[in-house]
Amino acid sequence: MTEEFAHLQASTRRYLAASDDARIRRIRTDRWITYERAEAALGALHDVLQFPKRTRMPNLALVGPTNNGKTMIIEKFRRAHPVVEANRTPEGNAIVPVIKIQMSAGPDERRFFGAILDAVNFPYLPTESIAKRQDSAVRLMRNSRVDLLIIDEVHNLLSGSRPQQRRLLNLLRWLGNELQIPLVAVGTHDALHAIQSDDQLANRFTPVGLPPWRDGDIFRKLLSTLEAVLPLKRPSHLARSDLAVRILADSEGILGEIISLVTMAAVGAIQSGEECISTSLLERCGFVAPSRRRRVAS
Repeated sequence: MTEEFAHLQASTRRYLAASDDARIRRIRTDRWITYERAEAALGALHDVLQFPKRTRMPNLALVGPTNNGKTMIIEKFRRAHPVVEANRTPEGNAIVPVIKIQMSAGPDERRFFGAILDAVNFPYLPTESIAKRQDSAVRLMRNSRVDLLIIDEVHNLLSGSRPQQRRLLNLLRWLGNELQIPLVAVGTHDALHAIQSDDQLANRFTPVGLPPWRDGDIFRKLLSTLEAVLPLKRPSHLARSDLAVRILADSEGILGEIISLVTMAAVGAIQSGEECISTSLLERCGFVAPSRRRRVAS
């Protein structure tokens, strides 16, 4: 069986004996797909997390198009540094190495500190002043020994007025200095432009880019890795030129779209009994390219 299904990872082969419905559920289940850019980003995150405290801490800006893998990377990193519950620490305080929040649309200081308190399930009143929320959030982060703050969707800064943007950028700089922890800003390239609009922040955030994919050995390796976790009984050879070029063109080089397209085609391969992905299946699986979806929506 190992030789017959050599295109699959060992952990995937056991699903071949399952029903078609079970295999389809497996195909549609989110999973981590390792690739070089992601490993490099995880390495950069680990480096800043381990950095000794000093007056001016290093920060990162993880930037790339929407749906290109940023959130999956930071979620994997956060899961690798779990919370230590209060009942397992000598001080009786939970240890939270990494906090991840999302910059809200129409951002302001009240919502920013509320997001930090929400991230650790700390209760507060909706009517609390900004100063009280700030005090609670900073005290909580100190007591919880937070080592890194991740701020997702930083490009939402741009939905605020210029004064709001300036206040929040000042707040990010102050918070990093006050707690002596690295900050990780995550978002589109607009997020990096927003950060770099502040002279004092411009050289504090090292950009880590996740650009759209291009054809080449690294992209073909990604497709081979993806194929190996899809419980199809026949090899698809996704890294073959005709399939790889078609997948890249239809997905427009966006990782989430690549996975969506291949997932839809893999489900079609089971439902049709073909058990492998072909160019014909890619054509008829019902996938709509992101640019076409945007045109329809507008």
